[in-house]
Amino acid sequence: MAKKKTAFVCNECGADFPKWQGQCPACGAWNTLQEFVVDPAMPKSRSAERSGFSGQLSEVRQLNEIALEDSPRISAGMDELDRVLGGGLVPGSAILLGGHPGAGKSTLLLQVLCRLADREKCFYITGEESLAQVAMRADRLKLPKEKLRLAAETDVEQILELARKEQPRLLVVDSIQVMYLAGLQSAPGSVSQVREGAAALTRFAKQTGTVLLLVGHVTKDGTLAGPKVLEHMIDCSLMLEGSADARFRTLRGLKNRFGAVNELGVFAMTGEGLKEVKNPSAIFLNRADDIAPGSLVTVVWEGTRPLLVELQALVDASHFGNPRRVCVGLEANRLAMLLAVLHRHGGIQVGDQDVFANVVGGVKVAETAADLALVLAIVSSFRDRPLGRDLVVFGEIGLSGEIRPVPQGQERLYEAVKHGFKRAIIPKANKPRQLPDGVEVIAVSTLAEALEQL
Repeated sequence: MAKKKTAFVCNECGADFPKWQGQCPACGAWNTLQEFVVDPAMPKSRSAERSGFSGQLSEVRQLNEIALEDSPRISAGMDELDRVLGGGLVPGSAILLGGHPGAGKSTLLLQVLCRLADREKCFYITGEESLAQVAMRADRLKLPKEKLRLAAETDVEQILELARKEQPRLLVVDSIQVMYLAGLQSAPGSVSQVREGAAALTRFAKQTGTVLLLVGHVTKDGTLAGPKVLEHMIDCSLMLEGSADARFRTLRGLKNRFGAVNELGVFAMTGEGLKEVKNPSAIFLNRADDIAPGSLVTVVWEGTRPLLVELQALVDASHFGNPRRVCVGLEANRLAMLLAVLHRHGGIQVGDQDVFANVVGGVKVAETAADLALVLAIVSSFRDRPLGRDLVVFGEIGLSGEIRPVPQGQERLYEAVKHGFKRAIIPKANKPRQLPDGVEVIAVSTLAEALEQL
């Protein structure tokens, strides 16, 4: 009997090694190597059958001789989802949808397939729920159930046989962590099963032009479970964010070979499933009538559109020797840097104060265009003076106190004017030649100048 061969795969970079080590030599990450069962050598005929090799070599052609076939995208029936995908579903693509338990991954895909089943052949594979449970959810969401085909299966080879028989245009596998290949000895959800199962399904999608949608679980730190190489196999990686008790969900594109990255779609969880939010800025700007000190609105750029969000800052006297710096939706290291710039170039010392910063609505702001708004919100809370309801601020702050321009500055300004803002503090390089009507634009070049304008 052949001895079982094992290797150890890094979850961060996908490198494999013959023995376990505490640190990955390739990427330097700690405690990321997991055991991977190597499939024993197969006969040549079986190996060719699994890989789809027909016995003939592939044709070699010149790049300029290849005709670009018109392969239209398939609309998912939701504008927000189509926006994140880059315009719709691409035939032959593999899409990975991740998210925390209760975020609405299965609900979103069931809504899409039930609505697309009228014009496209769709096939839904459920591995975590029974067919009756899926039918109960569709009935609760009041979805059309006449055309959708579904099956409860966890064996990847059986799924491929069913898919070849059904020949769908869209195939959903929920979820990849419970699927298994009978030829591997490891348990479902292990590195080897996830890796090989996703590879087999992706190979089928590429060969047949089927749109493959995989559901993936998320670990405690918010990353997709399984080896990092899984993200290299697929064409598009989406993350559905939002806690189970929150009303709104955000769908963000982390990787997309057919569209823009970091595109954002917003959905509202209702009794009839996920509903699109056409104007996300309106829900994030649901502010109180009396604006408290430390509250300020900025404009961030998400993918291909501007988004207005409210930043809140709270500065309070510290009762301990080490003042706290707490961020929710912002980067903590950048907050510490901005506080140093505020002290050096703004003359305001908050080193003995606790500073708390928050982005309203659960949005995560990663770009530097929110620097100026965050600093002014901190000053507003420290001085206990509100900044006004009609003020919007954006701009990047450098270490020397200069206000740097941000991309799409004119589009951000017009988005703020569309929502009724009357005053704006922006970088001088972003000031448009023709100002929009009904808005006072204050262009600043340094942090000290911005503080003087307040």
